[in-house]
Amino acid sequence: MLARMYAQRFGLAREPFSIAPDPRFLFMSERHREALAHLLYGLQGGGGFVLLTGEIGAGKTTVCRAFLDQMPAHCNVAYIFNPRLSAVELLHSVCDEFGIGGLPPAAQATVKDCLDPLNAFLLRAHAERRNNVLIVDEAQNLSADLLEQLRLLTNLETHERKLLQIILIGQPELRSMLAEPPLAALAQRVIARYHLGALSMDETVAYVRHRLAVAGLAGALPFDAPALKRLHGLSGGVPRRINLLADRALLGAWSHDKERVDGATVEQAAREVFGDTARRPSGKAPAVPRAAARRPPVLLAGVAGAVGLAVGAGLWAAASHWPGMGRVAGGPADGASAPALAVAAGTARAAPGMPHPSAAAASGAARTPAPEVPAAANAATLAERLRTLDPDTTAAWRALAALWPGTPAADDPCGAGQPLRCHRSTAMTLAQIRQLDRPGLMTLEVRGSTPVPVLLRGLSRDRALLQLGPGAPVAVPLAELGAHWRGDFATLWRVAPDAPADAEPETQARWLAARLAGHGAAAAPAMPVSRPGPASASMAAATAASAIGLPRLRQRIAAFQRAQGLPPDGRAGPLTLMQWNRAAGVDEPHLIQEP
Repeated sequence: MLARMYAQRFGLAREPFSIAPDPRFLFMSERHREALAHLLYGLQGGGGFVLLTGEIGAGKTTVCRAFLDQMPAHCNVAYIFNPRLSAVELLHSVCDEFGIGGLPPAAQATVKDCLDPLNAFLLRAHAERRNNVLIVDEAQNLSADLLEQLRLLTNLETHERKLLQIILIGQPELRSMLAEPPLAALAQRVIARYHLGALSMDETVAYVRHRLAVAGLAGALPFDAPALKRLHGLSGGVPRRINLLADRALLGAWSHDKERVDGATVEQAAREVFGDTARRPSGKAPAVPRAAARRPPVLLAGVAGAVGLAVGAGLWAAASHWPGMGRVAGGPADGASAPALAVAAGTARAAPGMPHPSAAAASGAARTPAPEVPAAANAATLAERLRTLDPDTTAAWRALAALWPGTPAADDPCGAGQPLRCHRSTAMTLAQIRQLDRPGLMTLEVRGSTPVPVLLRGLSRDRALLQLGPGAPVAVPLAELGAHWRGDFATLWRVAPDAPADAEPETQARWLAARLAGHGAAAAPAMPVSRPGPASASMAAATAASAIGLPRLRQRIAAFQRAQGLPPDGRAGPLTLMQWNRAAGVDEPHLIQEP
């Protein structure tokens, strides 16, 4: 409630630094992307172990969500989030996760009761050319006996390959455990490993910018430069600690009627949040004087009265929304290919308690109101509906274009002379779609029928909102969607009126760099493209951009890409320009989401 109050003060639509795992705020730094790349590489390793370690709050769960979201369709996934089990309980849980039935209760089962059905399941999956992945989170809690039991699971194999890929995710002590002589045999089977470190100073600033932009910030950062420096130093660059500290610092600035957070406010916030006994991930105490740490928290002075007034006035009314609807983020790279399916289809299931990863979210633009939707269709119903749909792509494109305000009706809305452009991909993931945050056409297939284009209107952690012909949209579970979708996706984006007709990469880069410079910050545009500043400012920015060498232009674009959760390749490709539209407040439709 307090966060809502300061959010209004700083022009935010929602709380920017909640520690709840809201997928709309997903931020993938360079090192998070490297960690994800190691996990994806492990899928091609043909068995064995992949190891991901990191400090508490460093973002291991973030990477795991992105990994689940980019899991290829041919993978079955079992996810163990509480490894404090006996050997039999662990094996029983693995079988449950893979959907293997017919086992006796865990309290009565033996290791053999679990291993035999598991081996049979893995062999069937291998015959169907499906991979099997076991993810164990909080793996530092595994005993040596359980680690040895997991190693024995990698002995399940055919003449050509091992049948099970195991991914261990845990805190730094997991590395030390595997370095012990009794576990040498397991350590030798680790085919990829990555330690997720803390964010650098530049990454911390990009992270703060990103979360504030998602929360609706349209102007300058509410943190001055010394405050950002102290925020990084006192948090150690650990995302969860950054959230705690930034949230309290904004609250402190609001309670003292400050326009921006300064270094002193961050220092005081650290004393209140971390206290005298707080430790950074490196093991060093935060740079907060001990005497000061014992002072009473003064940032909250006067807040209780304000809360009482706010509650008494009833400032926050309940808002209706599509239950369970939300978004998540990955980081699509311009022109980059990715595993086709963002969810594991077939027998694979989402990790318990873990939403599929997702994308960065909203500018301050108005959102599409969430409609009332019927109950989710089951797989048979979805297949039957798909068989009745018209495979004509013209009608589908017209329906999609109708969502863009002011677009004239046309059979080809992104043809020559039209204000929109098309972006098509045959290897899209749900993480990338959530990152783009715009409706589009998914090509869905049913065996024995012609593939049909279906309009995607919204995404939640476990459902997709599809327009299946006339009438209300239908909420379809992602697991069922995965049985019919292979990654084909197409969407539209609006071209800025002054965008160059020349498609040369350098021309596009100079144009985008000029827009970024004209808005005063490479990572967070301060005003919408649709409402440009004075002509002299735009002309000056364009002139300055024309005089800058291409390497520096790309550095400026890369800074914007980092803040938007995109790979910083410095190129003004379609996905980067779409994200520019979103960050700058261009009037474009969004995926339906929870408010």
